[in-house]
Amino acid sequence: MEQTKQSLINELKQRVSDRILEQTNADLLIKLINNADSLDEAINIAALGTTYKRTGLHFDKRLEKMSNTIKYFKKNETLSFHTDDNKPTHKLIIGDNYEALQNLLIQYRGKVNVIYIDPPYGKDSMGEFAATNYNNAITRDNLLSMLYPRLQLAKQLLSDDGVIFCSIDDKNQAYVKCLMDEVIGEGNFIACAPRKTGAGDAATRSSSELRKPFDYLLIYKRGNDTELQKKIVGEKEYKYCDKLGNYKLDKFQASGSDATRKARPNLYYPIYVTKNSLLSLKKTEDCIKTILPQKINGEDGRWMWKPEKFEKDKDDYLFCDGTCIFRKTYYDEDEDQNIYQVEKAWIDGGEFRNAKGTSDLSEIISKNIFKNPKPIALVEWCINLVPKKDNQIILDFFGGSGTTGHAVLDLNRSEKKEGNLLEDSQEEGNRTFILCQLNEKTETTPNGIAYDVTSKRLKRIMTGECYDGSKDFKWLEKNEPYGGNLDVYEIDSVSNFEWTEGKTPFDVIDETLYGKEKFASVREKIEWVCGNFDKTQKYLKS
Repeated sequence: MEQTKQSLINELKQRVSDRILEQTNADLLIKLINNADSLDEAINIAALGTTYKRTGLHFDKRLEKMSNTIKYFKKNETLSFHTDDNKPTHKLIIGDNYEALQNLLIQYRGKVNVIYIDPPYGKDSMGEFAATNYNNAITRDNLLSMLYPRLQLAKQLLSDDGVIFCSIDDKNQAYVKCLMDEVIGEGNFIACAPRKTGAGDAATRSSSELRKPFDYLLIYKRGNDTELQKKIVGEKEYKYCDKLGNYKLDKFQASGSDATRKARPNLYYPIYVTKNSLLSLKKTEDCIKTILPQKINGEDGRWMWKPEKFEKDKDDYLFCDGTCIFRKTYYDEDEDQNIYQVEKAWIDGGEFRNAKGTSDLSEIISKNIFKNPKPIALVEWCINLVPKKDNQIILDFFGGSGTTGHAVLDLNRSEKKEGNLLEDSQEEGNRTFILCQLNEKTETTPNGIAYDVTSKRLKRIMTGECYDGSKDFKWLEKNEPYGGNLDVYEIDSVSNFEWTEGKTPFDVIDETLYGKEKFASVREKIEWVCGNFDKTQKYLKS
């Protein structure tokens, strides 16, 4: 709790630095946070230090209350399966994702590398003629107050260099962005990437309406340690050779935000070219040309070197073709020779469309069992933006049809095909996924979404058969099962004053489901339960 308190205090201090919050108000809030009796109280106090209501973000936050009921993970042995000791074990948690996130914090605080979510922003289909928010059961207050505490918990799960992605429609994008600015931090905003969904491509019924074929992907980093992965588009070529070795030619004029004479006036100077193609800072009788940096948007540009360095290295490291001046960059075997390209902040292409997500799922389960599943390629795009690390953890706490789990399995396999996991390695990737899904019952899922869709999809693509042993699904015709292991947990509860033998919290909570070895003594078990599961007794007041 002290660690979280300090994090909240640091955020208030940053708001003072950003001139959002007055110092006197911050001092009072910091004092109250330090004296708070619970984590929830501290978070609610810190929330008073925002001024976002002035910019239009106003909703009634649901408050967390304490209860005498502990929520904990209980393994569903029927739905869990194990196929290979050498492959990762993934998790599917069935139940309220608020309670799932509370339990995940016990084991995964600060350890999740990527979070992708697609929250339920409308009860109806998001197809061309769907009406959302303005006239259905999902009001904006409900959406924001549902997301707020879950994002607070998710933020604590993210690693220091982690990234969170949130898919959202255009009606709610502005509001959810304001909410994420508040919770994750406006300074941690990376991009809002539009995705062409395909919906709205056809002509609408009314000629006065605009087509709306996009939704959006909000992207936030956890902190300053975050760097996004660049795309490899080729290798550097060293076409030329001299006494110093193989080299390539790069521009001698600076580029970038400070590439003007105004920004660095000492790097603007004339260079003179002689009849023998020699370069000099002095104008002599045999000078045939004067070269100045080219203009950038109407302003004078600048060179990369100071005059002193120019005089020292010009003969060995510069080349002039008579019009332009280039630097010689020599091959260095210790340097990365790949050419990188920054990924664009918009998502287009058939593999990213809603129709692809629907067709993917229909080949595994059946058609129209789950509305608007996201395509696998979208989640893979998100995961690939985050630099690959060993044992990377990907979380989706609105698991839906299981697209995120499918994407992780596919990426792990693709690394073996491409041979890009580790040098000279033929092993598959070792990312693991954690999915949380409420077992909501619908007309097409009478047993609940988690039972009828999420778990079945994972079982089929990982083992090649469903739980009943059937193998009659199209996906198998073109694909090999991914293999791997799945632990399925459900949220159970126990009273904190239950003392019936065999039914106490210390009896029913299984520490091995939280990455722990069995405790050697009852005392150790009691200390661990008491130190961690008080947080799971909180619930959201309606």
